[in-house]
Amino acid sequence: MAPQRFHEQFGHIQRAMPGTALAMGPDDAAEFLYEKGVVLARDGEEARLVEDTVRRHFTDTRGLVPDHVRRTGPAANRTGVTRIRVGDPGLGEDVVPHALGALREAEGRQGRRLVSRNHVVHIAVNACPGDEPVPARHGEPPNPAPAGTPYDPATAVGVLVVDTGLVHDHGSYPPLAHTTGDPQAVETGPDGVLRQYVGHGTFIAGIVAAVAPNTDITVRGTLADAGAVLESEFGARLFDAVDQGGWPDIISLSAGTSNGRTDGLLGLDAFMRELREQGTLLVAAAGNNASANPFWPAAYAALPEYEDCVLSVGALRGDGESGACFSNHGPWVRVYAPGERLTGALTGFRTPVPYVYQHSTYDSCRYGFEYVCTCQYPRHSGVLSETPESGAGKPDQVMFDGLAQWSGTSFATPVVAGLVAAHMTAHKERDPRAARAQLLGSVRESAEVRGAHVPVLRPATWRPTPVAIPVQSV
Repeated sequence: MAPQRFHEQFGHIQRAMPGTALAMGPDDAAEFLYEKGVVLARDGEEARLVEDTVRRHFTDTRGLVPDHVRRTGPAANRTGVTRIRVGDPGLGEDVVPHALGALREAEGRQGRRLVSRNHVVHIAVNACPGDEPVPARHGEPPNPAPAGTPYDPATAVGVLVVDTGLVHDHGSYPPLAHTTGDPQAVETGPDGVLRQYVGHGTFIAGIVAAVAPNTDITVRGTLADAGAVLESEFGARLFDAVDQGGWPDIISLSAGTSNGRTDGLLGLDAFMRELREQGTLLVAAAGNNASANPFWPAAYAALPEYEDCVLSVGALRGDGESGACFSNHGPWVRVYAPGERLTGALTGFRTPVPYVYQHSTYDSCRYGFEYVCTCQYPRHSGVLSETPESGAGKPDQVMFDGLAQWSGTSFATPVVAGLVAAHMTAHKERDPRAARAQLLGSVRESAEVRGAHVPVLRPATWRPTPVAIPVQSV
């Protein structure tokens, strides 16, 4: 049986959030995750309207319990949203779809959304990152290689990476000499084996530093728990991240979620409005579901009120000539950059550390592409994919001793963040949003993604890797 990546990562995230019951949506489809038995509404009158409407609906609906409907947490908070409990997640069927349906008429009258699921924002679901890290071959240089721009603290561009934190030995990698931030909370398990997604934030910081050496990079461990956080908490965590050092020039964010809508995340409304008033540019990953459905917050780049302050990034395959099989796509993705089989800093610089693969590879591309993509190679068996009943052998283990190769829109994103920062340095431009416009306006290269020709950005120090096409049997 082929691996069920979404379900495997759903289980991984659920175990990392033991006090929160999660569900798949919509209607058990493998598109996004959300908290069972809870909806979100804006603070104040709208929260009261949602609570009262759902309670009345449940009074009139057989099998639903109106006494379960109640607001939880503070009445008001910085994110501007209230969690409303609409059911007991331990009592079988999730009632969130019923609660959403109860508000449709009121939403139609007011002409806007009043209620939302409490989605899980993540770096992990449905292959984000696009694969698991692979040890770099000994002697293999970083890709992209460090540019030769000198570091000048007086003119360095401030880049905030909101991710999983820094590994303990990141300072052993020279390009990260000017990188600071939160330490990775827990790097290994009791057996000394590297935990899943450890090094994700360090890898991203290393790419930014390679593309744009004249940067002051700060890494915040906002997504430390399996790379996932509830939407109701995400906005507050983003505010905390910028509060610690002030609004930076650029935020590099390799996380998000789809929600089946085209108007963003209710839990991010307050942060996005504040972002719009600041001078910061948010560079955000388009996600790795191989889907055209908007992935937030990257898809804010397609909303007129946010298009100048958000830049959404998709991933190119190893040769840079086409989209990577896993990359999300569509008109809301503004630019594509190399994101498959990049080589950069992970961990193990001082003492090599073991890693056991969590997901098995596939016999062919799960998205139907014909090149030898990261779905298939390098081959390995993983803990979460194999069961004793499948007859699979022992999961594969490797050792990391510094550099690794990794794929995902997670890593195309810091390539573009670095290119914006490098443009600011080269042109003495202090406004990152102006630099974004100038950089996109100067794009002359394109690639084919799902039949469309899209703009691409490729760093001068990035080396394309050959793409193998399987020989078709006759």
